[in-house]
Amino acid sequence: MNRALHAEWTKLRTVAGTGPLLLLAVVLTVAVGAALAATLTCPWGRCAQDSVKLTFSGLQASQACVALLAVLAVGGEYGTGMIGTTLTAIPRRGRVLAAKAAVVAGLTAVAGTVAVLVSALAGRLILPGRGYPALSLADGPTLRAAAGSVLYLALVALLGVGIAMAVRDPAASIAVVLGLLYLFPLLAHMVSDPGWHRVLWSLAPMNAGLAVQTTVNVASLPIPPWAGLGVLAAWSATALLAGGLLLRARDAS
Repeated sequence: MNRALHAEWTKLRTVAGTGPLLLLAVVLTVAVGAALAATLTCPWGRCAQDSVKLTFSGLQASQACVALLAVLAVGGEYGTGMIGTTLTAIPRRGRVLAAKAAVVAGLTAVAGTVAVLVSALAGRLILPGRGYPALSLADGPTLRAAAGSVLYLALVALLGVGIAMAVRDPAASIAVVLGLLYLFPLLAHMVSDPGWHRVLWSLAPMNAGLAVQTTVNVASLPIPPWAGLGVLAAWSATALLAGGLLLRARDAS
């Protein structure tokens, strides 16, 4: 496993797009969150909006970079034909998939941690000027939103790895991942029945996963914060399982 991890780390860090995509993910997370935090107002101490969620809301943009990185890590090898070399060097298909998933998720978690910490600092500096309390990671709900945001990005990376391994084609893979993240929530909004709307909202990977960022009116959410992150984890686990099974079936030695 150590050899597989080292090989995947070497491949990913030498791919031209890895650094720029991770950097863009950090920049988008911080910039979008800071811009939205700067639009808040809290007149006469009546703060209605969830300032914590808005401060970390840049994840809705930066997750696209993470998805692209995950697809690049898998689809690039299929595009160049190097997957055959990889499977020859490491015949155990499950080990190859596990190594790819661990490296991509690990890099994403590091970038996500940086992005969330800088966003929290930006919120701490911006929010008092808008009438809101300064953001503090010592506050339980805020810490949950911050830690959950890092886990959210890591799970999106795993979702991308699993789908890319199952689909193999990079363009089709990114279409599937972005469709699940961005189009599924639109489907929920198109349903007029309140019951079905709640069910679809709770099943949408992005909606459910980002519930972990909510710190205001948590009881009104269709799904609790950590349970919502669990829904995204289930999507990621299913994608990885499908990718692993198809890898064994199609690329058997």
